[in-house]
Amino acid sequence: MAKKSSSIQALYDLCRKTFSRPGTHPPSSEAINKLSSLLDTICPADLGLREDNAEDDRGHGIFGLNGFNRIARWAQPITYLDIFECNSFTMCIFCFPTSSVIPLHDHPGMTVLSKVLYGSLHVKAYDWVEPACIQKGKGSGYFTEELESAKREKPYILGLFLQSLSYVGIRLAKLAVDKVLTAPVETSILYPKSGGNLHCFTALTPCAVLDILAPPYQEAAGRKCTYYHDYPYSSFSTGNEAEISGKEEEYAWLAEIETPDDLYMRQGVYAGPAIQV
Repeated sequence: MAKKSSSIQALYDLCRKTFSRPGTHPPSSEAINKLSSLLDTICPADLGLREDNAEDDRGHGIFGLNGFNRIARWAQPITYLDIFECNSFTMCIFCFPTSSVIPLHDHPGMTVLSKVLYGSLHVKAYDWVEPACIQKGKGSGYFTEELESAKREKPYILGLFLQSLSYVGIRLAKLAVDKVLTAPVETSILYPKSGGNLHCFTALTPCAVLDILAPPYQEAAGRKCTYYHDYPYSSFSTGNEAEISGKEEEYAWLAEIETPDDLYMRQGVYAGPAIQV
């Protein structure tokens, strides 16, 4: 009797079928939904993970405020597990200790399916407002009293603020997702221009996320991972509220920043079933 194929093998086979070589036509919504439905059936055991063995950093760190009013701690890193990668797609797992964060970042020209395998994760995500609405720096008088006050009360924002000024512009984005995902939960999907292409993950408990990125990040192909800081819409005085439709709190100005120094990530070893390619 032939050995039954593993769930992760079936997922790989469907990814290979769904995502043709880069530069060709993107997969249909029907194909993406079929892949999402299969992802919905994946559980931690299918990937060699055990929820009851999840590490938690709450006993390994000291939380406090230093002179720059930032949270100082010794934290467990986010662990990255590489399952498979090719030019068309990547399959990987992120294992988060409690309170760890992957800061706001984008996925240029990419479709990403994310499945929370265990635990609880807060997701905040934006999509760019189209056509692009960009505000360029106009000196210190350009910023509202609200932002100036934030700079005085929270000096650590100053670094992000100065990076914003060096950026070619602060771009308007609309909030797409702001919710907690707790396993078991349906797969989330983001697209190049919808679904929350720019997102931030914050672990509320130890948790793990299985990601499929298609195509994967590749700087030479224009798919560089860029990080951002989000400012409330009211922080910048545009004098033109016609640029938004809806409530101000549904919008934010995103400023490109350098890769955050406190993004603490390590490479782990995937211990699930091997994939036959």
